[in-house]
Order: sequence, then C-alpha cells, then structure tokens
Amino acid sequence: MLRFIENKTNFDGLFTVTKTVITDSRGYFERLFSPKELKCWGNRPIMQVNRTFTKIKGTIRGLHFQNPPFLEAKFIYCIKGTVMDVALDLRENSKTFRQVYSTTLDEKKHNALLIPEGFAHGFQTLSENVEILYFHSNDHAPMHEGGIHALDPTLKIAWQLPCAHLSDRDRKLMKIEDFKGLFS
Repeated sequence: MLRFIENKTNFDGLFTVTKTVITDSRGYFERLFSPKELKCWGNRPIMQVNRTFTKIKGTIRGLHFQNPPFLEAKFIYCIKGTVMDVALDLRENSKTFRQVYSTTLDEKKHNALLIPEGFAHGFQTLSENVEILYFHSNDHAPMHEGGIHALDPTLKIAWQLPCAHLSDRDRKLMKIEDFKGLFS
C-alpha cells in the first residue's frame, strides 16, 4: 500500500503530500512520517520534530528560515484545524526566486507539505486552536535564523483572513527587497 501520495509543484524540490488513511469502524490509522516511504524527503536526517499550537484564528506566523550552513528542509502537516501554509523561495539561483507557493493544510484532508532547503516558511490559522507538526532536517540554530515580513506587500500573499495577530519578532522581520538570497 502506498502510504504517501507525493505531487511535485512548479517549485523545484517542493512537494504536496497526501497521506493514505486506513479507516474502519473504530476510526482510522495514519502514518505520519516514514523516510523510507516518503521519497521526496530523500536521505535527509530527521534532526527535530516540533509542534506548534496557535489559539487565535487569523494569526500569522513566519516567514522564517535558517541561513547557511544551517539550511533545513521541513515536512509540515496540520494535526488539528486548518491553515494556509506558505513557502517563499529564497534560493538566488532558482527560477522561482522570491516567489510564493501557498496551499491549505487541513487535518481532515491528511495533507502535508515538504519544503526543501532554501525556503522561508509561514502560515495563517484558518480555524481556532490549530496544531502543526514539523519534521526538520537540521537543528535549530538561533544565531543563523532569519525571516521575511509576512505582510510585505511586494510578496503579494493573498492571506485568506485579516491578520488577527503577529508576534513582535515577526513584525520586525525584513522586507523581501532587503534580502539578497541564500546562495549569494
């Protein structure tokens, strides 16, 4: 049985993933992650597994990334609620440099997003009490973290709801015009 249905996007290395769910009268079984079965993950290590909880609908988190040499891939899915998930390509030599990919992750759809190294990531909660699970290919390196302001109009992100909350840290992130690229 194929546990993960992987679909390429027009962004090199960025995949949408739908997990196969086995149901019966008791409920369901869902494999959350398997490096052997999730081909788009490749041979990357799993260095961290993190979970976020966001109370308020309309909250925006991000757009966060890590600078070299701590670039990281992320496998992300929503385990409770619904989010608009966003990936911003920061790879200077990419044909999609400074372009945004967005999709809806929903606990009921059992879908996920594989974001490769070189992208910033963020999301907006479309429901209350949202929980997201992340698998990271690298350790968090606070001295190498960066971010792009999620409400920068240059990005033209069509957030689905008005922004209900943005952290003080995220309000201070740079605009995309001030960012040169991850592989300069």
